[in-house]
Formats: sequence, C-alpha cells, structure tokens
Amino acid sequence: MTPAQPPAFAGIEIGGTKLQVVIGRPGHIAVRRRLPVKPEAGGQGIREQLTAELPPLLRKQPVRAIGVGFGGPVDWQRGIIRCSHQVPGWADFPLADWLRHLTHLPVHVENDANTAALAEALLGSGQGANPVFYVTLGSGVGGGLVINDQIYHGAMPGEAEIGHIRLNREGIIVEERCSGWAVDRRIRELQTRGLRGPWGPLLAQHKGVGGEARTLAPALMAGDLEARRLLEEIADDLAFALSHVVHLCHPSVVVLGGGLSLVGEPLRAAVAARLPTYVMQAFHPGPAVRLAGLLEDAVPMGALLLAAQLKFA
Repeated sequence: MTPAQPPAFAGIEIGGTKLQVVIGRPGHIAVRRRLPVKPEAGGQGIREQLTAELPPLLRKQPVRAIGVGFGGPVDWQRGIIRCSHQVPGWADFPLADWLRHLTHLPVHVENDANTAALAEALLGSGQGANPVFYVTLGSGVGGGLVINDQIYHGAMPGEAEIGHIRLNREGIIVEERCSGWAVDRRIRELQTRGLRGPWGPLLAQHKGVGGEARTLAPALMAGDLEARRLLEEIADDLAFALSHVVHLCHPSVVVLGGGLSLVGEPLRAAVAARLPTYVMQAFHPGPAVRLAGLLEDAVPMGALLLAAQLKFA
C-alpha cells in the first residue's frame, strides 16, 4: 500500500508590494503564485486578485487550512484587519471570515512580521534559539517576537511594532528611516544633490521611481562612500531601536529580514557593531544578529505553519 500523504496547507502573504499564494507543508512549498500589488487599487484590488487565483488553485491542489500573513496590525483572534499603512481599503475588514466564505476552509490570520518571525524561529536563522526577535525591513518596518516556539502577542491589539518606535521626541519613527520606501526616498534626495562616486552611474541605470534601495548593495561593493554613509545611518537607527527590544525582551537572536536585508552582510555587520553601543554593559555582548535564512519565503512559510497549527474537528 502507498503510505498516506501528509495534509497540504495554503499560505497567503499580503504585503504592500506583493501578494503570494503558496501550497505545501511546513518547510516545503510545492506551488507558488506571486502577483504584484497595486496600492492605488486598494484592498478591494487585492481581494479581487485572491478571488481570481485562490478557488481554481485549491480545486487543483486541495488543502486542509489556510494561514495568512498580513502587512499591518490585525486582530489575530478574530481575523480582522485593523489597517494597512501601505494600502487603503483594509480598515476593520473581516479577512478570515471573507476567506472562509470564499474557500470553505479554516483560516488563521496574523500580522506578516509575526508570521515571518515564526518561520525564522522554527525553520530559518533562529532555529535552536529562544527567544527570537525578527525585524522585517520591507515597504514598512515590522517586528515579531517568538518565545518557546510561539508568537508573543501581548494584550490586544498587541504586535511587536518596532517600526513605530520613536527615534526622537519630535516623532520620527523607525519606519520613516529604515523601511525600503524610506531608503528609496533618501537615495532620491542624495541623487538630486549629485553623486560623484560609482553610485551615480548605477542609479542612472535605474528606471522609474521606487526601488532605488536595490542599488545600495552594488554601490557598497563598488566602494562608494555615500552608500557607506547611508548604510551606517540606517544601521545606527535600527540598532538604537533594537536596543529597546534587548533591554525589554532579551532575545538570544535578532533576525534581519525583508527586502532591505538583501543588502546582506554589510547591513548585518553594521547593525551588530552598533547595537552594543546602545545596550547597557550588564547585557553585553547582547543577541547574535543574523540575516534571515528564508528570505522572501519567510511569510509564506510562516503562513503554512499557522495553517498547520489550527485545531481540526
């Protein structure tokens, strides 16, 4: 007899720039659909994409449950979206109920950073560590804390919103300095003033507005001084914010994820070097700082874990 196959699950990532739908099992993605998000189309546009993609996919690949990582604050107990800071049209939307009606399947909705944190803690760069703090540097900045292999939520509507930590009394928050969109804007400002080093030609090849942060890594490799200066500023702001996490939560590992983390080792090393300067001596050497191991699979992998953790009758 052929042994029974373990059940499959669906995972959905809803972000500010991309929508991913995957089918598989924790640790393995068998099927993937990746679609661009058009913020101007709002939440309704994303729901239309899901309506078009999800039912036909599930008819071909039956699953037992669905997990969702959403880019913004959520009421995870009821599956209601509180808001999106990047895409309008999500405020107070009952996403779990909407997906249940669409698919007739159990659904668990979480904040995307929490979802990615769970995946990195169990399957990625945080394996074997406890607690694990994950920070995602994408279109926004989010965070997730995993303790004893479980997402820590705190009192409702709690999330580990490191992106909204203030960097000064004037109200500048981490997201305004360290998100991918913020770095894009800062690079455009530098470009307007003129860049004399190798970064200038790299940016000249970049087409359109947005995504300028992708040129940071090659500029660093080329030894551009302005790129190095910007990297140090980003790392310093992020390390300062992470010092609050260290003082309050004492993670053994901090994982850097999201699109900006693709800058790689220069970013990781800069954050690791700056973090101890903001942490009291008694807590030295502080947590290990690691790059995400799952890269862009962190949220969908976490969504599969969420689906697999649901209780079935």
